[in-house]
Amino acid sequence: MRTDPARTARLLLVLVLTAAAAGAAAGCGTREAGAAPPDPRAADRPDPVAAERARQVADAWDGSRAAARWRAGYHPVAPAVRLPGSGPLLDDTGRRAYGTGNVDLRGTLPAAPGPNGRVTWPGRGSLTVPLLDAEDAYRALDRADSPGPRLTVTGARLGEMTLDTSRGPATVPAWLFTLEGYDRPLARAAVRPSEEPASPIEPLGPDVSTSTLAPLGGLTGIAGDGRSVTVVAHHGSCDDGPVVTAHETDGSVVLSAAVRGVHDGPCTSELRGRKVTVKLDRPAGDRVVLDAFTGRPVPYTGRPGAAPAPD
Repeated sequence: MRTDPARTARLLLVLVLTAAAAGAAAGCGTREAGAAPPDPRAADRPDPVAAERARQVADAWDGSRAAARWRAGYHPVAPAVRLPGSGPLLDDTGRRAYGTGNVDLRGTLPAAPGPNGRVTWPGRGSLTVPLLDAEDAYRALDRADSPGPRLTVTGARLGEMTLDTSRGPATVPAWLFTLEGYDRPLARAAVRPSEEPASPIEPLGPDVSTSTLAPLGGLTGIAGDGRSVTVVAHHGSCDDGPVVTAHETDGSVVLSAAVRGVHDGPCTSELRGRKVTVKLDRPAGDRVVLDAFTGRPVPYTGRPGAAPAPD
C-alpha cells in the first residue's frame, strides 16, 4: 500500500473548512497482486508509527498547562439545542424545518441581563462565562431561507438547560425561545465553549499516509458511563472504511484514525464520514480526548441533531 500525501492534504483541507463530506478527492492505493488477505485482527491494532505518535501526544499533554486549562474550561460534548418535548416539532415536518435552519423571527429579542453567566457542575464547582444576547443565540438557529416547512420564534427569556460536557453534566444559561404553535420552548445554550488551549505538540503534516494516520472529523458523544466515545472518521470510495483505536493514560485518551483496505478501482471524489464508537478500558472521566494526528482535543461536531426535552 503506497503513501498518498495528496490524500491526507485533502482530508486536512476539508476539516479546516468543516465540510464533513465534500470538496476533497479520496485517492486510491494499491494492494499487491496475489498478496494474502489482511488479518482481520489488524484493525484492532494501530500502525506502529501511529502507536508511537499516540504515545508522544499523551506524553506532551499529560501534566501540561494545556491539559489543566482544558479541564478548567467549559467544553460541551452534546448538542447546544434542546428541542421541545411535546407538540408538532416531534413530527417530521418540524424536525425538517429545524434541521434546514428555516427559522423566522416575529417580534424582538432581549439583550442579556448582564455580561456574564455561570456554568455549574453539581458537586464539582462552577465557571463564570460571558453571556450571549438572545439575538446571537437565535442566529445559530436561523441558518437558511429555503423552500419547505418553517419555525417561527415569537420571543425568548433567559433560563437554564443541562448539557453534557467534558467535565460531566453541567447546568448552563440558556435562551428559551417561544415557538408559534408549540407548548414548550426551544432551548439554546447562551454561552460559547471555552477557547481551546494551545497544543503542546505540533500536528503532523500532509506527508503521512491515511493508511497510517488520519485526522478525525469530530466527537459526537461520550457514553453515559464514560466507557466509550463516538467520533466521525473519514474515508473514501476505494477502501474498506476507517478504523479508530485508543491509547489510554491516566490523563488522556488519544484516538488514532486510519483508513483500511485501500485498493484500486473506479474511485469517486467524495469524502465520506462514518461514526465509529471506540470502547475504553475505563471511563473517560476528566481525561482529555485527543486526536493523534492533530495533537489537539477532538472537537465536538455540534450537529446533526439535538437532545429532546425530558418528559
